[in-house]
Amino acid sequence: MATVQYFGTGRRKGAVARVRLLPGTGKITINDRDFVDYVPSPATRLDVLQPLNLTNTVSSYDVVVNVRGGGIGGQAGAIRHGIARALIEVNKEFRGPLKKAGLLTRDPRVKERKKYGLKGARRAPQFSKR
Repeated sequence: MATVQYFGTGRRKGAVARVRLLPGTGKITINDRDFVDYVPSPATRLDVLQPLNLTNTVSSYDVVVNVRGGGIGGQAGAIRHGIARALIEVNKEFRGPLKKAGLLTRDPRVKERKKYGLKGARRAPQFSKR
């Protein structure tokens, strides 16, 4: 028996999240680990749950996530993006509120590369007059 699944891919910085929404009770699993174990910060957890809270579907779907690359913050952003994209597949009506909240836009900000002659992306060596 095949259960209905909804897919969404989210990206943020170097992180890529593959998200599956399954009808269920609201259990979230990230890389085969519990949500609270994987994302220790309560603020970051709220960030990840934002699309579900916005559409009132927190306890309607189980979320299964595979995420690679980046750090915890980037991965959380990628998961949020993936959940938002998967929710559009669930119901096209969700597109309006999710788009208005800016959850469907891929955040283009990434780390700037270090340039030669500089100590960082923009930090120049200390100047000494004498």
